[in-house]
Amino acid sequence: MDSSNHWYGHAHVLARYCGLPDDPPPRINGVLQHGWTFVHGFGYGHAPPLGFTRYVWSDFCRSRGQMIGWRDYYVIGAPFLYLQQLEPAPAETEQEREGTIWYPFHGTADYEGLGGSHEDLIAEIRATETGPVTACLYYVEYDDPVVRAAYEDAGFRVICHGVRGAKWSGGTTDFLSRQLRELRRHRRVASNRLTTAIFYGISAGCEPAVYGNPMELLDVKEGFDGAGLIEANYADLHGAEVDREVAQAIADAELGVGWTLPPEEMRVMFGWEALHEETSA
Repeated sequence: MDSSNHWYGHAHVLARYCGLPDDPPPRINGVLQHGWTFVHGFGYGHAPPLGFTRYVWSDFCRSRGQMIGWRDYYVIGAPFLYLQQLEPAPAETEQEREGTIWYPFHGTADYEGLGGSHEDLIAEIRATETGPVTACLYYVEYDDPVVRAAYEDAGFRVICHGVRGAKWSGGTTDFLSRQLRELRRHRRVASNRLTTAIFYGISAGCEPAVYGNPMELLDVKEGFDGAGLIEANYADLHGAEVDREVAQAIADAELGVGWTLPPEEMRVMFGWEALHEETSA
């Protein structure tokens, strides 16, 4: 199994969906898309080897990948969609929603730094949001005492959904569940970049917004920064107020609503059928 299949607990969610043990989840015959991307489903530094099935969320990713000559694609929808089936929202969720969960754009611990001013971003958030704000920091920024203190000092509730992990270990296996619970308690979801969390938030019933200092990735691989490209292609999702119905339609397409599989088909596709028969015996 490619170790990125474990990131954010994706393999764990799909194992649960298929009625299989998730500690650890069984091996997947291929590589899962682990986050939203405006390219082919896989991020900087991640090119699945020839012959590995590429399991992606949407037909957009499949078509973009095939445009550069990649093959072996299978569209299955985002693991987040399967999680929502496993953990349906309580009936009182809509009555309890309050405030905004804000996801500042982030770098990564291993190969992407981030340039920009958190102080400037915080000022824009305070000038825009009218209700309580939860700042959800990526673990890299959450573990940075200076960055974390900046958001705490602004009066925001500061949280982190967990860590990504590496080499099949150290990750927060209920990362997506923690994120889903937080999204369901907020009325709005916002970020200074169009990222995975915005699409998850829309899917979970939040009103989306994308505004503020976008910051910049340092030394990013050519073709992956998307500066200007995302704003142009997804103009309807940018701004402090976004049309909810339009946003929902875009999110459904990008997350692969309509492409999800029943457990029986997923078990066959991942090579889990025999294992399921053993555990069910």
